Amino acid sequence: MIRNYLLTGVAITMAITATAQTAPRTIKENATTSVKNQGRSGTCWNFSTTSLLESESLRKSNTSLDLSEMFSARNVYIEKAKNYILREGKAQFSEGGLGHDLIQAISKYGAIPQEAYSGMTGEIPNHSGLDGMLKSYLDSILALPRPVPSNWMGGYLKVLATRFPEPPATFNYQGKTYTPLSFAKEVLKFDANDYVNITSFTHHPFYHPFVLEAPDNFSNGSFYNLPLQEMISLVNTTLKSGYTIMWDADVSNKDFNQKKGYALLFADSTDLKATEINADSKERAYSQELRQQLYENLTTQDDHLMHLVGLEQSAGGKIFYKVKNSWGPVGPFKGYIQVSEAYFAINTVSLIIPKQALPKVLKEKLGIK
Repeated sequence: MIRNYLLTGVAITMAITATAQTAPRTIKENATTSVKNQGRSGTCWNFSTTSLLESESLRKSNTSLDLSEMFSARNVYIEKAKNYILREGKAQFSEGGLGHDLIQAISKYGAIPQEAYSGMTGEIPNHSGLDGMLKSYLDSILALPRPVPSNWMGGYLKVLATRFPEPPATFNYQGKTYTPLSFAKEVLKFDANDYVNITSFTHHPFYHPFVLEAPDNFSNGSFYNLPLQEMISLVNTTLKSGYTIMWDADVSNKDFNQKKGYALLFADSTDLKATEINADSKERAYSQELRQQLYENLTTQDDHLMHLVGLEQSAGGKIFYKVKNSWGPVGPFKGYIQVSEAYFAINTVSLIIPKQALPKVLKEKLGIK
């Protein structure tokens, strides 16, 4: 969840010179906003879920919004600090997070358009070293005799301000004045209850929620647990129905290749060169059991979040998901990557799906109204 990517001149050259790929045939492609670049920030959880909300705005009202990711990132850092102090330092504190952190941040603090608050001094974010500085400050507070100073947050905000300017209390958007909360309600039409967290693991009962055991789940978010094939079926029907999905996955393996534009579940014995990767490259079989094994032995980790926006099929009949990344418009598909069903099945950690997309029978199984 703390992937840091800065688009340098070298990366641009690599992206331009990469071998061109032919995308699989489109089955369904849903509306989304432009590809962003998270730069040197571990805020993929923010960019991916913000992109989901922007697509929901397009779907519901045909309103194209460019929301400030850094406004929400700043607010989540505030929530992380409160959690860290209350847990006396026995909690995760890093750049990482999960998609539900963005949902809860907008519910509490609201949202701001990018034009009213960029939250950065350059063209892309640069948070290098920020989490270390913030944690050091919090640890210094916890080292003081009890009770901790009541004004500790003031000092914390000063450190935060080295990367995040103070956001406006009110701002003008299309001729009207808003607060962040009124903008979220009136323009974004946001309701935190419109989104559902989904996953698939066998160490908890299916069709019940559980707190996902992942380091970046600092806020103890719970996820509804589905059998693997049912989760895949839900994703496919959701995309076909015009909705998009926030995707939390492991990408720190040789099978995820943004530069070549594909993520595929290669066989263990496969040693393909990058130039040989294509949509119909041979993949190994996936299963619920293999998925569970790789999660429990810590091979599969939640190290990056992206945005599923479409469903596609290769010439050989394989299903692919069109995924919007947040590393800038790199690779043959200009910031998108084609993810095979097999790769998705094994490497998915969690999802955020618009509740309205869930079939009635599944809502009844999960006890969702």
